[in-house]
Amino acid sequence: MKKKISSTTVKVQQVGSPIRREAKQKLHLKALGLGKMNATRELVDTPEVQGLIRKVRHMVHVVSE
Repeated sequence: MKKKISSTTVKVQQVGSPIRREAKQKLHLKALGLGKMNATRELVDTPEVQGLIRKVRHMVHVVSE
């Protein structure tokens, strides 16, 4: 059985600094492909990505869906 690949994307921009944050939060930003201020990534909208965004929602903004 083939998995259906989601074609929708979500654009995420980092607006908060990972300085003085827990190590796990820094790892979540790395997993999203972020790490520096104002960095932007366009990611496939999956439940895994949504969960990572939810974990660091105080440091990122969703630019567009």
